[in-house]
Amino acid sequence: MATRDLNLLLALDVLLHESSVTAAAERLHLSPSAMSRTLTRLRTLLDDPILVRAGQTMVPTPRAAELRERVRQLVEEVDAVLGEAVPLDLGTLARTFTIRANEGFIEAFGAQLLQAVLAAAPHVKLYFAPKAGKDVTALRENQIDLEIGVMGYNAPELRVQTLFRDRFVGVVRHAHPLASGALSSERYASFRHISVSRRGLSNGPIDAALQAQGLTREVVAIVPSFPAALAMSRVTDLVANVPERQTERAREGMFTFALPVPTEPVVVAQMWHPRSERDPAHRWLRSCIKQAFDQDAALR
Repeated sequence: MATRDLNLLLALDVLLHESSVTAAAERLHLSPSAMSRTLTRLRTLLDDPILVRAGQTMVPTPRAAELRERVRQLVEEVDAVLGEAVPLDLGTLARTFTIRANEGFIEAFGAQLLQAVLAAAPHVKLYFAPKAGKDVTALRENQIDLEIGVMGYNAPELRVQTLFRDRFVGVVRHAHPLASGALSSERYASFRHISVSRRGLSNGPIDAALQAQGLTREVVAIVPSFPAALAMSRVTDLVANVPERQTERAREGMFTFALPVPTEPVVVAQMWHPRSERDPAHRWLRSCIKQAFDQDAALR
């Protein structure tokens, strides 16, 4: 370490973020010539051009692109170690946290989470961002603070904490034929269904379980959210299949039944980027959310 200049790490981080010697120099309050000399040192140290010309711009080499996230994490770790620790005062904390979750989760738990947060930190705001899909980019680029939902992508650097486990149930209006009589997989599959998919898919785990028994169901509607599926099922003879705990209030006045085919449990978790791991305010928010769900589970 005695032969390494940690300032080079900071310079590399800025260069990889800006992809411009001039812009990096401005951010670090250096002259363009000094920044250019630093880039030369980095190229020698890493035995790689790092940034190369592409028309009027500069682009990172494959090696540099590979290093970008690791360098960013290292710089954040250094800042956390060397930065001055400021005690967290929840009474005066004024911060907006961006949480990405699907519509059904917000409808079911948004008010509960907001009450838990405001009880301890009255000046904090929660922005529930829409969840268009499963994409780790928003966490990596610091566009959101937390993602809550079922993890559906391979992002090994993310931190993950389970909040609760859920299971899928079937739901129909109370006057539906499935609300009375014996329920079998054959009878269940004989009715028309609603599929919930943001990507427009009609098949899923339920169809795989039915196919294992030689059965198929007819999906005649595809909607993007569980509240939409329940609203449609409430006034038709279509069968909705939704997570039990997340839709508890939304299912009031409807008939709910256990699915006659086996499905895997649903694990709902909160996910965050390592840059927020040691942020006192972020750590408090995560613990507040986890505690809220733990208390809710204890009351069931």
